[in-house]
Amino acid sequence: MGVLLAWGRAIDALSAVVGRVAEYLVMLCCLISAGNAIIRYLFNISSNGWLEIQWYLFAYVVVLGASHTLRKNGHVRVDLIYGSVSERKRLWIDLIGLVLFLLPVCIFLTWLCWPFFWLSYQQGEMSANAGGLIRWPVKLILVAGFGLLTLQGLSELIKRIAALTGRIDIDVSYEKPLQ
Repeated sequence: MGVLLAWGRAIDALSAVVGRVAEYLVMLCCLISAGNAIIRYLFNISSNGWLEIQWYLFAYVVVLGASHTLRKNGHVRVDLIYGSVSERKRLWIDLIGLVLFLLPVCIFLTWLCWPFFWLSYQQGEMSANAGGLIRWPVKLILVAGFGLLTLQGLSELIKRIAALTGRIDIDVSYEKPLQ
């Protein structure tokens, strides 16, 4: 279990770095968006490429931020059951959710997105818009993002099993929403 926990810590570190990159991409998105607006209204100049890079960056933020959010236990939960049970039961709920839902879906989506990316890369697919960008980078980020989410799901699974067996303590506290 020690080796698996070390592997999980390495995945957590990777997710933290990727999450940090996503945070900086938000700032870059804002700067590009503001720059586009200023140039468009002051100089009456527009560029499809700059608009598309915004879309790409927003996609990168969402997809790259998902594994970081899972690491921080920050994804939205349905609190019908989770909010009213003990921490041990929450660990079991997380474990079952990871094994039955998150990991199979992420593995399937990674597998599904790969040929989507690869075909785009091989064909040199370009945007249909004049001055648009190549399409494969945004498709590659889907593969990378779901792959990272799969890895982070495995890390969370390892941590939940270790917590259930008493090897580590993890925080699965839950704050009920104000009503």
